[in-house]
Amino acid sequence: MHIPDGYLSPQTCAVMYGVATPFWIIAAKKVKETLTTKTVPLLSVFAAFSFVIMMFNAPVPGGTTAHAVGGTLMAIVLGPWAATIGVSAALLIQAIFFGDGGILAFGANCFNMAIVLPFVGYGVYKLIAKDAPIDSPRHWIGAAIGGYVGINAAAFCAAVEFGIQPILFHTANGTPLYCPYGLSQSIPGMMIAHLTVAGLAEAFVTGGVVLFLQKAMPHLLTTIKPKEAVA
Repeated sequence: MHIPDGYLSPQTCAVMYGVATPFWIIAAKKVKETLTTKTVPLLSVFAAFSFVIMMFNAPVPGGTTAHAVGGTLMAIVLGPWAATIGVSAALLIQAIFFGDGGILAFGANCFNMAIVLPFVGYGVYKLIAKDAPIDSPRHWIGAAIGGYVGINAAAFCAAVEFGIQPILFHTANGTPLYCPYGLSQSIPGMMIAHLTVAGLAEAFVTGGVVLFLQKAMPHLLTTIKPKEAVA
């Protein structure tokens, strides 16, 4: 799902940086207010976990890749604002040192994977697991479904960002200047890969880890109270 440079116009990249920046500012404030010296290391651990699983990329049509992210899992344990910081940090390291995702496209990648994914995934999780006892199956089931929905929401956003490029930016004779795939190609290309492969991987990772935490370390699932995490 990492968007490389050259597939989005500079104008689109600038807009996506503008959209993502307020989230980064608010997330930094929220993380400072809600995380403690005991939970800050958890953010580092989950950011590293996200970094690792995102490195396992499967190429898909359209010039991008499909992979798990771990953003919903991070949001469940630490809150969606902390997930925004954690996933953004992982994406920044990948872009700078590994060329996985572009520098100009960094804002778009963060919007998709560090903002849309964790907030959508966390919202689905809370809808399913709300008020359930900590040992209830609703937690790991909600986590799995949240991870699946969250990553597909992110994939859809990336597909739209790709698909509008040939509509908005082309030469006088209609030749695309950036991504050559329109919405009729980018949306099926991205969504088929994520509905069938990456989404299932995200669901397995998220649900599986939450199930493990329920059994072994249930206190991690109550580290951040819901109101503190999303207020």
